[in-house]
Amino acid sequence: MSHNSVEKLVKMANQIGAFFGAQKASQSAAGMAEHLMKFWDPRMRALIIEHVAHGGAGLDPIALEAVKKLPPVK
Repeated sequence: MSHNSVEKLVKMANQIGAFFGAQKASQSAAGMAEHLMKFWDPRMRALIIEHVAHGGAGLDPIALEAVKKLPPVK
């Protein structure tokens, strides 16, 4: 996928993170990770996981923590 696609996923992840940020800190990243598992295509998850492996530039803290909780995509 293109750099543009990564930017779009980062933006989407940050928007989702903002929603889950209203929850208790201990639940926000876990809730977001569960949302990503349920609603994001495996290719999207694989791309954002790879982005985090390379530093995760642009991701807000909740989004970054949530992506780190995702299992590897098979």
